[in-house]
Amino acid sequence: MDGNSRWAKRRHLPTLAGHRAGTENIRKVIQGFADHGVKCLTLFAFSTENWNRPADEVSGLFGILVEVVGRETQELHRRGVQVRHIGSFENVPQHLQDAILRGVDLTKDNDRMTLCIAFNYGGRKEIVEAVRSLVRDGLTADQIDEAAIGSRLYTAGLPDPDLIIRTGGEMRLSNYLIWQAAYAEYYATEAFWPDFGPKEIDLALQAYGQRQRRFGGRDDA
Repeated sequence: MDGNSRWAKRRHLPTLAGHRAGTENIRKVIQGFADHGVKCLTLFAFSTENWNRPADEVSGLFGILVEVVGRETQELHRRGVQVRHIGSFENVPQHLQDAILRGVDLTKDNDRMTLCIAFNYGGRKEIVEAVRSLVRDGLTADQIDEAAIGSRLYTAGLPDPDLIIRTGGEMRLSNYLIWQAAYAEYYATEAFWPDFGPKEIDLALQAYGQRQRRFGGRDDA
C-alpha cells in the first residue's frame, strides 16, 4: 500500500494526512476485491524496515491504526471477514497489539474472506524465524523441505498469492512475501494507495486474467 506520503506531499498536507487517507481507503478496497470473489487478501501495512522512518511518523501511524482497527473490526465481522495478523509484535506498543488480537479473535470463525494484515512484517525475518523453529524442534536436514518451511511461516495454512499489486509506481518487492510469491504474477500501478479504487482493482484483475501461468512449463505446453 505505497504512496501515502507522496499523495500528501502533492496536496501540501502533512505526511500523517496521507496515512490517514490510506487507512480510510481500506474498507473500499476490501469490498472491491470481495465483489470480485477474492477469498484471500493481504495488505502490507507496516514493514520491519518502516521502523527507520522518523519516530513521530511511526508513532502517529500507530495511533491511526489503533483507531482504524477499533472502528473497522465490527464491520469486517459483520461482513464475514476473518482477520489474520502476519508479522511480529516485537517492539509494537501493547495497546496496538491488543487491538489487533481482539480483531483476530472476534473474526476467527468467519469464512467469507480472509484478510491478512502484514504488520511489522519482513519476508527475510519470516524465513529466518521459520528455520529457527525447525531447528528448535530438532528436525534433521533430511526432514527439512519446502512443506516443512511453509508450515512454520506466518502464512501457514493459507494459499500462496496469485497476484501481487504494488501501488505508487514502484517495481520492487520490498521484502514482501518473498517465499510465498515465488510464482505470483505482479502488477504495478502509478496510482497512490489512497487513490486505489474500483477502477484500479478492475484494471489489475483484467491484467492478471490475461497472463499465462506456466509455473516453469513451456510456452506451448
